[in-house]
Amino acid sequence: MDYGISSPSEVRKFLEGDPRVIAPLMLGAVLTHHSEAGPVSVRLTEVEAYMGPRDSEHPDPGSHTFGGPTARNAPMFGPPGFLYVYFTYGMHYCANIVCGPDGSPSALLLRAGEIVAGDELAALRRPASKAHKDLASGPARLASALGLTTADTGRDALASPFSLWLPTTPAAAVASGPRVGVAGPGGSTEYPWRFWIEDDPTVSKYKAARTRTRSAAG
Repeated sequence: MDYGISSPSEVRKFLEGDPRVIAPLMLGAVLTHHSEAGPVSVRLTEVEAYMGPRDSEHPDPGSHTFGGPTARNAPMFGPPGFLYVYFTYGMHYCANIVCGPDGSPSALLLRAGEIVAGDELAALRRPASKAHKDLASGPARLASALGLTTADTGRDALASPFSLWLPTTPAAAVASGPRVGVAGPGGSTEYPWRFWIEDDPTVSKYKAARTRTRSAAG
């Protein structure tokens, strides 16, 4: 399988950048999880960038790191290329890939994608999905299709049993806008840090936050 750049050192160097800059360049990247049940690969079509604590150079009120380091968000404070997977609403897992230099917390929430390998396994994990385009359309669906849980948080997404391929050319048409489900200032138009491939059928539907109780991601 060859989707582009896969050298762990090259990919990690790329991920050291500002997530707001690299987010649109991640569209079309392919993340694979080789679980015991088999491999599943997803081509990313939608991601969201998240930054740091209130006392950092780039404070982000929508980020899990805004209040500072905790046992839960610890992977976001580590080196790039590692997974930050969290459990939300008592039922869903959502996956992020850590970005930025080690010690500068930021990440990309993997919001949606197209299953490009392992369709049968992804469908088995997502029995409620009625069409192929729905298998990874949304962060909880994407994590489920890949078989990711909080047991994977802190694991290296660039090493076995994972791999990440970067696209060699940028997506043709990229749109940006407010992040999904983020309450308060972090979900406003001042934070247009959600990026997606225009007209791709796997991109999730936009939903504004109803309350201020929690952020949506990373």
